[in-house]
Amino acid sequence: MMESGVPLCNICGEQVGLSNNGEVFVACHECNYPVCKTCLDYEIKEGRNACLRCATPYDENEQESTNHAIVASHPDTAQDAGVHARTVSFVSTVDSEYHDDTGNPIWKNRVESWKEKKNKKKKNQSKAVVQEAAEVPPEQQMEEKPQLADAAEPLSRIIPVPKSQITPYRIVIIVRLIVLCLFFHYRVTHPVESAYPLWFISVFCEIWFAFSWVLDQFPKWSPINRETYLDRLSARYEREGEPCQLAPVDFFVSTVDPMKEPPLITANTVLSILAVDYPVEKVSCYVSDDGGSMLTFESLAETSEFARKWVPFCKKFAIEPRAPEFYFTQKFDYLKDKVQPSFVKERRAMKREYEEYKVRVNALVAKAQKTPEDGWTMADGTPWPGNNPRDHPGMIQVFLGHSGVHDIEGNELPRLVYVSREKRPGYQHHKKAGAENALIRVSAVLTNAPYILNLDCDHYVNNSKAIREAMCFLMDPQVGRDVCYVQFPQRFDGIDKSDRYANRNIVFFDVNMKGLDGIQGPVYVGTGTVFNRQALYGYSPSNLPTIHKSSSSFSCCCRRKKPAKEKDLTEVYREAKREDLNSAIFNLREIENYDDHERSLLISQMSFEKTFGMSSVFIESTLMENGGVPDSANPSTLIREAIHVIGCGYEEKTAWGKEIGWIYGSVTEDILTGFKMQCRGWRSIYCMPLRPAFKGSAPINLSDRLHQVLRWALGSVEIFLSRHCPLWYGFGGGRLKWLQRLAYTNTIVYPFTSLPLIAYCILPAVCLLTGKFIIPTLSNVASILFLGLFLSIIVTSVLELRWSGIGIEDWWRNEQFWVIGGVSAHLFAVFQGFLKMLAGIDTNFTVTTKAADDGEFADLYLFKWTTVLIPPTTILIVNLVGVVAGFSDALNKGYEAWGPLFGKVFFSFWVILHLYPFLKGLMGRQNRTPTIVVLWSVLLASVFSLVWVKINPFVSKDDPSAMVQNCIDMDC
Repeated sequence: MMESGVPLCNICGEQVGLSNNGEVFVACHECNYPVCKTCLDYEIKEGRNACLRCATPYDENEQESTNHAIVASHPDTAQDAGVHARTVSFVSTVDSEYHDDTGNPIWKNRVESWKEKKNKKKKNQSKAVVQEAAEVPPEQQMEEKPQLADAAEPLSRIIPVPKSQITPYRIVIIVRLIVLCLFFHYRVTHPVESAYPLWFISVFCEIWFAFSWVLDQFPKWSPINRETYLDRLSARYEREGEPCQLAPVDFFVSTVDPMKEPPLITANTVLSILAVDYPVEKVSCYVSDDGGSMLTFESLAETSEFARKWVPFCKKFAIEPRAPEFYFTQKFDYLKDKVQPSFVKERRAMKREYEEYKVRVNALVAKAQKTPEDGWTMADGTPWPGNNPRDHPGMIQVFLGHSGVHDIEGNELPRLVYVSREKRPGYQHHKKAGAENALIRVSAVLTNAPYILNLDCDHYVNNSKAIREAMCFLMDPQVGRDVCYVQFPQRFDGIDKSDRYANRNIVFFDVNMKGLDGIQGPVYVGTGTVFNRQALYGYSPSNLPTIHKSSSSFSCCCRRKKPAKEKDLTEVYREAKREDLNSAIFNLREIENYDDHERSLLISQMSFEKTFGMSSVFIESTLMENGGVPDSANPSTLIREAIHVIGCGYEEKTAWGKEIGWIYGSVTEDILTGFKMQCRGWRSIYCMPLRPAFKGSAPINLSDRLHQVLRWALGSVEIFLSRHCPLWYGFGGGRLKWLQRLAYTNTIVYPFTSLPLIAYCILPAVCLLTGKFIIPTLSNVASILFLGLFLSIIVTSVLELRWSGIGIEDWWRNEQFWVIGGVSAHLFAVFQGFLKMLAGIDTNFTVTTKAADDGEFADLYLFKWTTVLIPPTTILIVNLVGVVAGFSDALNKGYEAWGPLFGKVFFSFWVILHLYPFLKGLMGRQNRTPTIVVLWSVLLASVFSLVWVKINPFVSKDDPSAMVQNCIDMDC
């Protein structure tokens, strides 16, 4: 009970509000169960017309007065009877298209008339529901009370990190920040006069490292965990004797080149989707073949045939995982918990079937190794349309689903659709982002599920209940209304036990993402993500507060502001225009109730074509919040429309890739797409089930891993140089939280850390070779500051390990690869990003010189020489030479030289220790060092030594003793 005396709603936690007569609103006059007007109307709309506590039917007059009060109190908003409106984030239209000469909306009268129709229809439905509820015997209503109570419980809960763990962690962060300020005060006020350039470079690097630490640390201020309740989800949406109300889901699987992405791996991903633990009529799988390969098409045909046997086997015996390749190769006791006597026999038979299926797929791969001169031909003798991968028409093939194909037991199978979008020379196709946008449109026309899950072709479903886990958030009326996507962590197979190159990214997925979940949600990482389709369409969340347009107040408040703020005012005005569209969009939520003439008129007036493209069928699908395709739709007409929306020119002069769908402009379209959504006010959720939801494969050898990191870093640099940079984009609406903005800023500036990191890794060797040092003789106060800084760094890491639950080995591998990637891939990403964005030059660092090994984890020892390996190799050699030179100099100078040598050697060993996995990657297996590494080492060491002897910048030219010493050293 709040101080005002108005009770809180037991569903949403807000005040229940007042009724028209000024008294506290009461939903149930029988037990006075506190429910607000909005939640009551939502329950009635969902068909739950009885009190959640006592199961007493709601009074008919109360329902009508509630609906009337809501409509009357918000006549111009996009909220009607508890149904929240969506806001178009970008509509490329002209004001004259929406308003008449007086400035009023053209469609205002039509909207009001549709409101009256809808209200009358809802009143009639409410009367029918109440009458039906009244006819139910009292004893049957009493039996339904427990079920209603269970269904009303939340589907998930937040588990905050215990205060005993998070409070000391926060205290140490603040202490470390204070120590850093004192440390920099000392460093700036105590320069090293004898080595001023070294001191200046070191202080600059340390300041940048501190800035990077702040960007990385403070978004982890409030980490949380989450727990889901799958039983409650079933109790609410899968009631016995009633149709299943779980929301449909469209799965997207993307592939390009079947030679680099083996069809068998893609097929396993598809099979794991088709066998997922979810109602088959609610699942549709779309496979995007962006290379137009006949091999991918034929392998999917074989996969659809094998799925008729594999899917019922998985569901009958609750197989995990449901990707056959990974199920049959895992080492475990498959008889455990399998009590059916027929399991062993059927498992052996299924394994034989799978081996035969693999033989057929591998035969297709072998056949595809050599392309015929005249191109590939299909079974009927016609040429394959995709013979030219850069110039071919759009192709769609429905393999499973409503085509009548059932499994061997006669049950329906999920829909499986092959899609290859049109490719023509002269058009920009935008790689993966463009392919995903094409899948959005195709799926909207054919199935139009309200939720979308996208997976890479090598990420299979490892947990068959993963979709249900996501639905515990997305289908919860209180949690899911402003959730744009649910992100699952990425887990990987086939990685060596020590994880030499931090391929698992444990620190990112188990520490950073948990921290972001406590703010506005995790970033989108490209795969294993369940999207709200409406968020991809550029709509804003339903509970977003309205931005009122008031030109006078704007002019008054902003008259004295600097011109730099004018951009924010423009953005606010744009938001106000979006609010004007709400009334029309909200009325289209039930667009299937309108006749064709009204529908076409409204779509034309709103000029949705300029946003979504020239397809009325697709535009209608975007306005159906709960998804679905009209029952009267002709399948052949839908297929023709689907071919139309994947045309290469469909996106021209539309908002695709700019404001809706996957956003273009970066090779890391995932970060950019999630950022745009959260700038509109959406939030995301991080779901970490005990059994990993999805698993994939990762490049485990050094060269491939560095090229993967290079691509990610290049995408971050592209975003930094674009208009979507978090440093200046999205301030007008104020919907992106500040800690969330810090996190996104960290994702785009981390590659630039490579420059100070390389300088700092070379400084120890330079100090050893010159006899100088970056730190002056320490006083007692300075010693305490240095000790406090090191202790705060250690304690912060220990406490972070404590609340996150990760191991110290994973943390250490992450620290090592941060240095390895920073001095190699990140440096090249900065160089390539500036060349590409500023000069239009697209450099490509190719991988060459391969030498394979046999045995387990053979790829780990596969050596591929690439230019990315040059900087870390140079740093290693320079530091090794510096250590040798330092010890030699100390031996010559005597006992007093050993004290200063300790600090210099410590920093050199710190660099070598962090680069040790890189050194092991260069060496391969025992005594098998590649010749090219030896040549590079000798060459770089010789050049560095000769240059240093010839040009010593730290020896004064006017010092006679130094000149004499140089002459002696050079034997002159």
